[in-house]
Parts: sequence; structure tokens; C-alpha cells
Amino acid sequence: MTGLNALKAEVQYESQADNLPSQQQFSQWLLRCFPNQVDETVLIRLVDIPESTALNEQYRGKSGPTNILSFPFDVPEHVPNQHLGDLVICAPIVCSEATAQGKPLTDHWAHLLVHGVLHLLGYDHITEPDAREMEALEVKLLQNIGISDPYRDFV
Repeated sequence: MTGLNALKAEVQYESQADNLPSQQQFSQWLLRCFPNQVDETVLIRLVDIPESTALNEQYRGKSGPTNILSFPFDVPEHVPNQHLGDLVICAPIVCSEATAQGKPLTDHWAHLLVHGVLHLLGYDHITEPDAREMEALEVKLLQNIGISDPYRDFV
């Protein structure tokens, strides 16, 4: 059970994929990786290829599906806000990437969750220095849940 003031996950299951993490699993990962993000929520929508493709084309102008899309929730400063943002994760892509990279599927799910939340917190990997900073933070946060460096060679 997560703490009352922890970063909370709301999960929408719109994918037909097997072996999807539970809402409790996502919540545990958030609690252990982001203990300082209190009283905030993250919506996690698990989708299949068609929805990921449509959203990737609409919001990023890129064709085809992608593993994760991050949508920070942006409101004026004077408006109270406890919603950090939305993550849309394409379950079939996560499964195929984990297999192709020789990673445990659960570890890859946790990594993408951490990666997405960091985007919601303002991190990006557009430039090389920003990418190094974000990747180092991902590695550090994932250690909190016993996951080793996701960027090392697995295969």
C-alpha cells in the first residue's frame, strides 16, 4: 500500500497485451523512485499499436508507434494542481523491446515509467549533455527498486 502523500498512479488498461503491470506495481515503483513527489498523480494509459501510432503522429508528427509518450499537465501558476501529467505506454512495443534487448520485461516496464515521469518533471534527452544527465538519473532511481543500469548492453 502506498503512503497517503505519495505520487499516485491511475492506470487505464486499453491494451490487449498479456503480463501488464498492475496498478499496485506502478504505484510501488513510483513510491520507491520518486518519494519526494508528494500529493501528485500520474495517469498511465497502456495502449496497443493503433492508439500509440495515432497519438505519436498527432502530437509528435512522427509516423508509427512509440514506446512512451509524455504529456505534462500545464496549468497557470495560481491554479492549484496535483496532476503531474499523463503517460501513454504502448504495451506491444515494450514487450518487443525487452525481448530484443534481452531485458526482463518487468525491468523494462519500470524503466519506461521512470523515464516518462522524468519527462513530466522537465527532463529531456534532446542534447547529449541532457541525455547523459537524464540517463544517469534513471540509473540512480532504478537502483531504488533493484534494477541495474538499463543502458548497459544486455544481449
